[in-house]
Amino acid sequence: MSCWVYIIRCSDGSYYTGSHRGSNVGDRVDEHNSGKYRGYTFFRRPVELVWCVEFQSIREAVSWERQIKGWSRRKKEALINGRENSLPDLASRRKKN
Repeated sequence: MSCWVYIIRCSDGSYYTGSHRGSNVGDRVDEHNSGKYRGYTFFRRPVELVWCVEFQSIREAVSWERQIKGWSRRKKEALINGRENSLPDLASRRKKN
């Protein structure tokens, strides 16, 4: 079974990062939009999938989800926009010379 890490953009412009175990990450986005769970996205609907990646291991997916949840908005937007090379420069703990 596939495992996914995804980022959705909420109606208020905020981002939510989550993980899903299943063949189609779109099913999980549909659950967010239907209000199936009363979590962060419930009052921020509709939501839109803006980034996702598939993993074979739920352990690896959850590790990535936790890492991304700790990132700044700028760093998440770099990932969403395919600018992975700029991620190290956006690290908040990185010392500036």
